Amino acid sequence: MKKLSFSSALIVISLLMGWMLFSIIIMGVEPHMPLFVGIVGVSIFGLVRGIKWENIEKGLLDSITTGLKPVLILFIVGMMIAIWMQSGTVPALLFGGLKFIQPEWFLISALIITIIVSSFTGSSFTTIGTIGIAMMGIGTAMGVNPALAAGAVISGACFGDKMSPLSDTTNFAPAVSGVNLFTHIRHMMNTTIPAIIVTIIFFFIMSNQFSTSVNPEDLSTALSVLSSEFTLSFWTLLPPLVVLILALMRVPVLLTLVSGLIAGILVAIGAQGVFSLTAIINTMQNGFVLETSSELVNGIINRGGLQSMMWSVSLILLALALGGVLQVLGIIQALMTGLTKLLNRKGHLISATAGSAIGVNLLTGEQYLSILLPGQTFEPFFDKAGVDRKYLSRTLEDAGTLVNPLIPWGVSGAFFAETLGVSVLSYLPFAIFLWLSPIFTIVLGYVNDVRFKNANTIQNG
Repeated sequence: MKKLSFSSALIVISLLMGWMLFSIIIMGVEPHMPLFVGIVGVSIFGLVRGIKWENIEKGLLDSITTGLKPVLILFIVGMMIAIWMQSGTVPALLFGGLKFIQPEWFLISALIITIIVSSFTGSSFTTIGTIGIAMMGIGTAMGVNPALAAGAVISGACFGDKMSPLSDTTNFAPAVSGVNLFTHIRHMMNTTIPAIIVTIIFFFIMSNQFSTSVNPEDLSTALSVLSSEFTLSFWTLLPPLVVLILALMRVPVLLTLVSGLIAGILVAIGAQGVFSLTAIINTMQNGFVLETSSELVNGIINRGGLQSMMWSVSLILLALALGGVLQVLGIIQALMTGLTKLLNRKGHLISATAGSAIGVNLLTGEQYLSILLPGQTFEPFFDKAGVDRKYLSRTLEDAGTLVNPLIPWGVSGAFFAETLGVSVLSYLPFAIFLWLSPIFTIVLGYVNDVRFKNANTIQNG
């Protein structure tokens, strides 16, 4: 089979992305069927080019295998959310938040709290699935725009996923680039600090402009219902405490989440008196269900369960399958090879790396591949240009880790949207930390490029 050219790969990707964007934005359909049609179309293109179906199928299945860990995380988080409702854990957090957080300070509070939690846990998934749920519930009760609230929660949650030494991607990016972990973290501050400062200023301004649309009597009723329907005490906060301690001990995320789930079951039995095994199992399967006198409370606490994650899981599997087919056809590799021809300046090198990481995210929905494939492709070019690899690792983190939640069919995007109840396209404009970071990376690449050229001119003069 003849190697695919850059122009041919670009045409295929343009048609594929055009179809996806048309289907989701113009037609308004969910991304599952457009992805399936994309898989079929690209597979037919591969067969026409002479690729055996066995190879296409193997690439598809191998790619799905790489996403099994995130799928298991989604399953556990879905069950944990439901159990934490039943145990009174999330209701206790809601009660405390409604009592002590003023509506006009909610957005900046949500941002700062999730920054702290994600920095300690190193996981955006854990942060979103625990404190993120509670913060969204508080925001809903206060009448905050859900997309704006999700933007604050996701920005804070992804801060720790990017900067914490406990984060798997923060360890993965420097490992792929051959850079020391703490050198990588220090170098990321050049883009992270400006991005988070702008994010804090934005939500500070939005918080001060915010006015609650919920009747104070409804909030009072919600507090009364929460305290009457649940036994709220220190013990109800035990499950998130367990998760936080195990995360700090660097216990693997699956084991940490299972421990949080078990702790929630024990608290549901001990604090809430849920002694029915059938009730606990049904809650884990189908979500927590409780009808109270407050419609506000009902809309917040009736959620979770294994089944609630099936929308996200099916979307992730389809996205991974498409990515696998694209890799077998050599489309991703052809695109990145074509981009390497533009590498005559340091700024171009960083832009091409960032563009490749974003492209792999768009094509596969998988953030680990968005770090691995561009890292392996561009590493020799960084060495040849004499550019320190810390620029490579920072670019991979900024454009790989942080862009994934901005893609509707991305692993993180699908999980965040389903867990928080806000679509990716709705929260995307407000998750400003996520898209400011790659912008700062590219801009600083050209700023440093000018500095290096000026330094060379002085030295040569």
